Amino acid sequence: MAATPRLLVYGATGYTGKLVAEHARQSGLDIVVAGRNQERVAALGEELGVESRAFTVGDPEILRTALRDITVVLNVAGPFRDTARPLMDACVDNGVHYLDTTAEYDVFATARSRHTEAAAAGVMVMSGVGWDVVPSDCVAAHTAARVADPVGLRLALKLLSATPEEAEGLNLFSRGSIVSATEGIGDLGVLVRTDGDIVTLPEPRVASFDFGDDGPQECVSASMGDLITSHYATGIPSIEVYVQIGQPLPIDLDLSALPDGPTARERQIGRSRIVAEVTGRDGSVARSMIDTPTGYRFTQLSSVEIARRVLAGSFTPGFQSPSSAYGSELALAVADTQIKDL
Repeated sequence: MAATPRLLVYGATGYTGKLVAEHARQSGLDIVVAGRNQERVAALGEELGVESRAFTVGDPEILRTALRDITVVLNVAGPFRDTARPLMDACVDNGVHYLDTTAEYDVFATARSRHTEAAAAGVMVMSGVGWDVVPSDCVAAHTAARVADPVGLRLALKLLSATPEEAEGLNLFSRGSIVSATEGIGDLGVLVRTDGDIVTLPEPRVASFDFGDDGPQECVSASMGDLITSHYATGIPSIEVYVQIGQPLPIDLDLSALPDGPTARERQIGRSRIVAEVTGRDGSVARSMIDTPTGYRFTQLSSVEIARRVLAGSFTPGFQSPSSAYGSELALAVADTQIKDL
């Protein structure tokens, strides 16, 4: 591990990676930008005035050399099913903390499986340091604390809350996010956690949630990382995650017809909201909602905030979720994020 705390952003030349690297640099962190393409990585390093390193993740010895003076790796290179496992392994083996911005369920499961080794190495492994899953994990922990003996959790995600005029023609996704979200989609089926175990549903469930605008809205169950993180953070044995029906999800979009990602103006439009509903063993129910900037803006800020804390020596060894490491207040440190009890 580095003597002077140092952050390596892998995937820094991608849409989200560049946003993250720029913010980390502006925040005064000592960073190295990295990725697979030598020319693009070098150009970004020159643009930001920082060191750059080009390498692939397939060779453990190359990774060992690349991480020789690094304190924290922040992986922003999707699809994460290709990059997360080798980077996690290299980090744990070399005493380096690992963070990523994934939304892929199987990557969360892989991260959770590294708990014992990471704890023994004295490093933290945390997947989902962006909009997935920082706000949902924090509002779940916040709401669970309002109930005695919580046994059930339902989370509902609304990706965009905006007026029809604001939402018209709005691009919500980068090309990389679309590839990451759609490669292998359907392979897992629709997952929920029931009495502590992950189970596959025969068909998706539909439920209605009130996000505070336009009344109750239908949502459909989805396999999200919260099935791992919220279980770890709260111990709640039964968890379901839903996404609002009708949201512009990145399915069947023509990549060649899309820009790299939302413009700076588009990243400022609208809000994102998540409702948490926790049921106690006695049947009592508590509901809370978290209101945040939209995905890329939140991810840019939250991932760097968590990296900053780890670099400063604030971490818990082993696998952690955002709230298990930093409490439910973590999300409130990001821009104008708020939690409201319903």
